[in-house]
Amino acid sequence: MPLTPAHAAQFRSEGYTAIDPFFTPNELEALRRELTRMYAVASEQRSLNVAVQADGATNSDTGELQNLQLIPLNDKSPLYKALPFAPKVADAVQALIGDSFRLHLDQAFWKPAHKGVGTSWHQDNAYFKIADPLRGTAMWIAIHDATVANGTIHVIPQSFAKTHEHHRDPLSNHHITFDTDDKGVPVELAAGGVAFFCYGTPHCTKGNTTDKDRAGVALHFLHTDYTEGDHWTQNEQRTPIVRGPAATGGLRECGEMIEGTWDRRVEEASDQYG
Repeated sequence: MPLTPAHAAQFRSEGYTAIDPFFTPNELEALRRELTRMYAVASEQRSLNVAVQADGATNSDTGELQNLQLIPLNDKSPLYKALPFAPKVADAVQALIGDSFRLHLDQAFWKPAHKGVGTSWHQDNAYFKIADPLRGTAMWIAIHDATVANGTIHVIPQSFAKTHEHHRDPLSNHHITFDTDDKGVPVELAAGGVAFFCYGTPHCTKGNTTDKDRAGVALHFLHTDYTEGDHWTQNEQRTPIVRGPAATGGLRECGEMIEGTWDRRVEEASDQYG
Protein backbone atom coordinates (compact mmCIF):
# COMPACT_ATOMS: atom_id res chain seq x y z
CA MET A 1 0.00 0.00 0.00
CA PRO A 2 1.51 3.39 -0.96
CA LEU A 3 1.55 6.44 1.25
CA THR A 4 -1.55 8.56 0.57
CA PRO A 5 -2.37 12.24 1.13
CA ALA A 6 -4.30 11.15 4.23
CA HIS A 7 -1.15 9.54 5.65
CA ALA A 8 0.83 12.72 4.95
CA ALA A 9 -1.83 14.86 6.63
CA GLN A 10 -1.77 12.65 9.72
CA PHE A 11 2.02 12.86 9.83
CA ARG A 12 1.94 16.65 9.79
CA SER A 13 -0.82 16.99 12.37
CA GLU A 14 -0.07 14.09 14.73
CA GLY A 15 3.62 13.53 14.07
CA TYR A 16 3.25 9.96 12.83
CA THR A 17 1.42 7.68 10.46
CA ALA A 18 1.38 3.95 9.69
CA ILE A 19 1.02 1.95 6.48
CA ASP A 20 0.12 -1.72 6.71
CA PRO A 21 1.00 -3.51 4.52
CA PHE A 22 3.88 -1.63 2.91
CA PHE A 23 6.36 -4.24 1.70
CA THR A 24 5.37 -7.21 -0.44
CA PRO A 25 5.75 -10.74 0.96
CA ASN A 26 8.87 -11.29 -1.17
CA GLU A 27 10.42 -8.03 0.00
CA LEU A 28 9.60 -8.80 3.61
CA GLU A 29 11.06 -12.30 3.44
CA ALA A 30 14.26 -10.93 1.93
CA LEU A 31 14.55 -8.24 4.63
CA ARG A 32 13.86 -10.74 7.41
CA ARG A 33 16.29 -13.40 6.27
CA GLU A 34 19.03 -10.93 5.49
CA LEU A 35 18.63 -9.25 8.88
CA THR A 36 18.82 -12.65 10.56
CA ARG A 37 22.06 -13.35 8.70
CA MET A 38 23.53 -9.97 9.63
CA TYR A 39 22.78 -10.51 13.30
CA ALA A 40 24.34 -13.98 13.21
CA VAL A 41 27.54 -12.57 11.71
CA ALA A 42 27.68 -9.54 14.01
CA SER A 43 27.04 -11.56 17.17
CA GLU A 44 30.25 -13.49 16.56
CA GLN A 45 32.30 -10.31 16.32
CA ARG A 46 31.06 -7.98 19.05
CA SER A 47 28.48 -7.37 21.72
CA LEU A 48 25.14 -6.13 20.42
CA ASN A 49 23.29 -5.90 23.71
CA VAL A 50 22.67 -2.33 24.85
CA ALA A 51 20.54 -3.30 27.87
CA VAL A 52 22.07 -3.11 31.34
CA GLN A 53 20.86 -4.42 34.67
CA ALA A 54 20.77 -1.20 36.65
CA ASP A 55 22.22 2.21 35.92
CA GLY A 56 24.90 0.81 33.64
CA ALA A 57 26.46 -1.32 36.35
CA THR A 58 26.21 -4.72 34.68
CA ASN A 59 26.03 -5.47 31.00
CA SER A 60 23.61 -8.34 30.55
CA ASP A 61 25.06 -10.12 27.53
CA THR A 62 24.42 -13.48 29.16
CA GLY A 63 21.61 -12.36 31.46
CA GLU A 64 17.87 -11.99 31.21
CA LEU A 65 17.73 -8.51 29.68
CA GLN A 66 18.49 -8.15 25.99
CA ASN A 67 18.03 -5.30 23.54
CA LEU A 68 20.22 -6.16 20.56
CA GLN A 69 21.15 -3.12 18.49
CA LEU A 70 22.84 -3.38 15.09
CA ILE A 71 24.05 -0.10 13.57
CA PRO A 72 24.63 0.75 10.77
CA LEU A 73 23.03 -1.68 8.31
CA ASN A 74 23.97 -0.35 4.88
CA ASP A 75 27.62 -1.44 5.14
CA LYS A 76 26.65 -5.03 5.90
CA SER A 77 24.23 -5.93 3.12
CA PRO A 78 23.60 -4.92 -0.52
CA LEU A 79 19.88 -5.37 0.15
CA TYR A 80 19.85 -2.94 3.05
CA LYS A 81 22.11 -0.55 1.15
CA ALA A 82 19.46 -0.45 -1.58
CA LEU A 83 16.52 -0.13 0.81
CA PRO A 84 16.52 3.71 1.14
CA PHE A 85 16.45 3.93 -2.67
CA ALA A 86 13.49 1.57 -3.09
CA PRO A 87 11.00 3.69 -5.05
CA LYS A 88 8.15 3.15 -2.58
CA VAL A 89 10.41 4.19 0.30
CA ALA A 90 11.83 7.27 -1.40
CA ASP A 91 8.40 8.36 -2.66
CA ALA A 92 6.92 8.08 0.83
CA VAL A 93 9.74 10.01 2.48
CA GLN A 94 9.57 12.71 -0.18
CA ALA A 95 5.85 13.17 0.46
CA LEU A 96 6.53 13.60 4.17
CA ILE A 97 9.65 15.76 4.50
CA GLY A 98 10.25 17.29 1.05
CA ASP A 99 11.95 16.57 -2.24
CA SER A 100 15.61 16.72 -1.16
CA PHE A 101 16.76 14.35 1.56
CA ARG A 102 19.37 11.83 2.57
CA LEU A 103 19.58 8.70 4.64
CA HIS A 104 20.57 9.94 8.09
CA LEU A 105 21.19 6.61 9.78
CA ASP A 106 19.92 3.04 9.75
CA GLN A 107 19.76 0.52 12.56
CA ALA A 108 17.87 -2.47 13.89
CA PHE A 109 16.75 -3.68 17.31
CA TRP A 110 16.18 -7.38 17.97
CA LYS A 111 14.11 -8.31 21.03
CA PRO A 112 14.53 -12.01 21.92
CA ALA A 113 11.55 -14.01 23.15
CA HIS A 114 10.69 -13.50 26.82
CA LYS A 115 13.83 -11.49 27.67
CA GLY A 116 13.76 -8.74 25.05
CA VAL A 117 13.45 -5.34 26.71
CA GLY A 118 12.20 -2.12 25.21
CA THR A 119 13.87 1.11 24.19
CA SER A 120 12.82 3.85 26.60
CA TRP A 121 10.82 6.97 25.75
CA HIS A 122 12.82 9.49 23.73
CA GLN A 123 12.66 11.95 20.86
CA ASP A 124 15.05 11.50 17.96
CA ASN A 125 15.53 15.24 17.92
CA ALA A 126 17.16 15.04 21.34
CA TYR A 127 20.03 13.46 19.42
CA PHE A 128 19.79 15.33 16.11
CA LYS A 129 18.63 18.80 17.21
CA ILE A 130 17.20 20.12 13.94
CA ALA A 131 15.17 23.32 13.99
CA ASP A 132 12.03 21.85 12.39
CA PRO A 133 11.32 18.31 13.62
CA LEU A 134 8.96 17.70 10.70
CA ARG A 135 11.93 17.84 8.31
CA GLY A 136 13.27 14.53 9.58
CA THR A 137 11.47 11.22 9.77
CA ALA A 138 12.08 7.70 10.96
CA MET A 139 10.66 4.76 9.05
CA TRP A 140 10.14 1.87 11.48
CA ILE A 141 9.71 -1.49 9.73
CA ALA A 142 8.06 -4.42 11.46
CA ILE A 143 10.26 -7.35 10.47
CA HIS A 144 8.00 -9.65 12.48
CA ASP A 145 4.40 -9.02 13.54
CA ALA A 146 4.56 -6.15 16.03
CA THR A 147 1.93 -6.34 18.78
CA VAL A 148 1.34 -5.00 22.26
CA ALA A 149 2.37 -8.38 23.66
CA ASN A 150 5.76 -8.38 21.97
CA GLY A 151 6.48 -4.72 22.62
CA THR A 152 5.59 -2.85 19.44
CA ILE A 153 6.46 0.80 19.03
CA HIS A 154 4.40 3.36 20.98
CA VAL A 155 4.09 7.06 20.14
CA ILE A 156 2.64 10.15 21.81
CA PRO A 157 0.61 11.90 19.08
CA GLN A 158 0.44 15.67 18.57
CA SER A 159 3.44 16.32 20.80
CA PHE A 160 6.29 16.73 18.31
CA ALA A 161 6.57 20.48 18.86
CA LYS A 162 7.35 20.08 22.56
CA THR A 163 10.96 19.58 23.59
CA HIS A 164 11.45 17.19 26.51
CA GLU A 165 14.46 17.33 28.78
CA HIS A 166 16.38 14.10 28.30
CA HIS A 167 18.83 12.38 30.61
CA ARG A 168 20.93 9.24 30.48
CA ASP A 169 18.81 6.08 30.32
CA PRO A 170 19.77 3.91 33.32
CA LEU A 171 18.58 0.80 31.47
CA SER A 172 20.86 1.31 28.46
CA ASN A 173 24.60 1.52 28.02
CA HIS A 174 24.37 4.66 25.87
CA HIS A 175 20.81 5.82 25.16
CA ILE A 176 18.99 8.83 26.59
CA THR A 177 15.39 9.12 27.78
CA PHE A 178 12.88 11.48 29.37
CA ASP A 179 10.30 10.99 32.08
CA THR A 180 6.59 10.91 31.28
CA ASP A 181 3.35 9.55 32.70
CA ASP A 182 1.82 9.37 29.22
CA LYS A 183 1.28 5.75 28.17
CA GLY A 184 1.29 6.65 24.49
CA VAL A 185 -0.49 4.90 21.65
CA PRO A 186 0.67 1.46 20.50
CA VAL A 187 1.14 1.06 16.76
CA GLU A 188 0.44 -2.58 15.96
CA LEU A 189 1.66 -3.74 12.56
CA ALA A 190 1.72 -6.99 10.66
CA ALA A 191 5.18 -7.99 9.47
CA GLY A 192 6.03 -5.77 6.50
CA GLY A 193 4.04 -2.81 7.80
CA VAL A 194 5.78 0.47 8.61
CA ALA A 195 5.34 3.47 10.86
CA PHE A 196 6.70 6.91 10.00
CA PHE A 197 7.23 9.41 12.81
CA CYS A 198 8.95 12.77 12.73
CA TYR A 199 12.05 13.64 14.72
CA GLY A 200 10.03 15.38 17.42
CA THR A 201 7.55 12.58 18.11
CA PRO A 202 8.13 10.86 21.47
CA HIS A 203 8.30 7.09 21.03
CA CYS A 204 9.41 3.92 22.74
CA THR A 205 9.15 0.17 22.45
CA LYS A 206 8.15 -2.26 25.18
CA GLY A 207 9.38 -5.64 26.35
CA ASN A 208 8.77 -8.84 24.41
CA THR A 209 6.85 -11.23 26.66
CA THR A 210 6.00 -13.72 23.93
CA ASP A 211 7.73 -16.95 22.93
CA LYS A 212 8.91 -15.57 19.56
CA ASP A 213 11.64 -13.06 18.73
CA ARG A 214 10.68 -9.65 17.35
CA ALA A 215 12.81 -7.25 15.32
CA GLY A 216 12.30 -3.75 14.01
CA VAL A 217 14.42 -1.86 11.47
CA ALA A 218 14.59 1.93 11.70
CA LEU A 219 15.76 4.12 8.83
CA HIS A 220 16.07 7.84 9.50
CA PHE A 221 15.85 10.42 6.73
CA LEU A 222 16.78 14.09 6.95
CA HIS A 223 16.01 16.98 4.60
CA THR A 224 19.24 18.24 3.08
CA ASP A 225 18.59 21.76 4.39
CA TYR A 226 19.71 20.44 7.79
CA THR A 227 22.74 18.29 6.94
CA GLU A 228 25.52 20.86 6.62
CA GLY A 229 27.95 20.31 9.47
CA ASP A 230 25.75 17.57 10.92
CA HIS A 231 27.75 15.21 13.15
CA TRP A 232 25.81 12.12 12.14
CA THR A 233 26.21 12.58 8.40
CA GLN A 234 29.85 13.62 8.67
CA ASN A 235 31.22 11.07 11.10
CA GLU A 236 28.99 8.09 11.74
CA GLN A 237 28.47 6.25 8.47
CA ARG A 238 27.83 6.60 4.78
CA THR A 239 24.68 8.65 4.37
CA PRO A 240 23.77 8.95 0.71
CA ILE A 241 21.51 11.67 -0.61
CA VAL A 242 18.47 9.80 -1.94
CA ARG A 243 16.51 12.56 -3.67
CA GLY A 244 17.24 16.14 -4.67
CA PRO A 245 19.58 18.21 -6.86
CA ALA A 246 22.71 16.81 -5.19
CA ALA A 247 21.64 13.16 -5.40
CA THR A 248 23.91 10.83 -7.41
CA GLY A 249 22.08 7.58 -6.71
CA GLY A 250 24.62 6.71 -4.03
CA LEU A 251 27.60 6.93 -6.36
CA ARG A 252 29.35 9.80 -4.58
CA GLU A 253 28.90 8.48 -1.05
CA CYS A 254 29.12 4.72 -1.62
CA GLY A 255 31.30 4.52 -4.71
CA GLU A 256 28.65 2.68 -6.71
CA MET A 257 25.22 3.31 -8.20
CA ILE A 258 22.64 2.11 -5.68
CA GLU A 259 19.50 3.69 -7.09
CA GLY A 260 17.63 1.26 -9.31
CA THR A 261 18.99 -1.90 -7.64
CA TRP A 262 16.22 -2.62 -5.14
CA ASP A 263 14.24 -5.13 -7.19
CA ARG A 264 17.43 -6.95 -8.22
CA ARG A 265 18.63 -7.16 -4.63
CA VAL A 266 15.30 -8.59 -3.51
CA GLU A 267 15.47 -11.16 -6.31
CA GLU A 268 19.06 -12.05 -5.40
CA ALA A 269 18.11 -12.51 -1.77
CA SER A 270 15.14 -14.67 -2.76
CA ASP A 271 17.45 -16.87 -4.86
CA GLN A 272 20.00 -17.05 -2.06
CA TYR A 273 17.57 -18.12 0.61
CA GLY A 274 15.36 -20.22 -1.63
